[in-house]
Amino acid sequence: MGQIFESDGLSDEEIKRILGYKNVAVVGMSRDPTKPAHYVPKFLIKQGYKIIPVNPFADEILGLKVYKSLEEIQEPIDIVDVFRPSDQVLPFAEQALKLKPKVFWMQEGIYSREAKELLSKEGIVAVWNRCMMKEHNRLFKSKPFVSLGKL
Repeated sequence: MGQIFESDGLSDEEIKRILGYKNVAVVGMSRDPTKPAHYVPKFLIKQGYKIIPVNPFADEILGLKVYKSLEEIQEPIDIVDVFRPSDQVLPFAEQALKLKPKVFWMQEGIYSREAKELLSKEGIVAVWNRCMMKEHNRLFKSKPFVSLGKL
């Protein structure tokens, strides 16, 4: 079983509001199509999100320019979505402070209390141990991945 984390305490209405933000920097975005750090951002692109990949080991993913760090990004970011192990999150939270995103989202299985506390002091909402794709499907669709083949 996975680690058990305290709840982020956010209501469905708050998560819906957060999912309304569209500029998302994805830390740890992967070139490997079998990894959540690839197929979750790909799903978000299909939902109309602007994805800005961050990965020091890639130049392009899904046809998008990849930034080596959050500090390289020069445009406004609404959400920093993190796909890194919990013990590697704090430096990204520190980098995110300079971008002043509205939300710092730690994907399913990821939580850093230090990052949460640092961000909260600056008025940045921290979400943790949640998947943006799963939350989007849960809150905006009656059934995930519904086929519209026959109506």
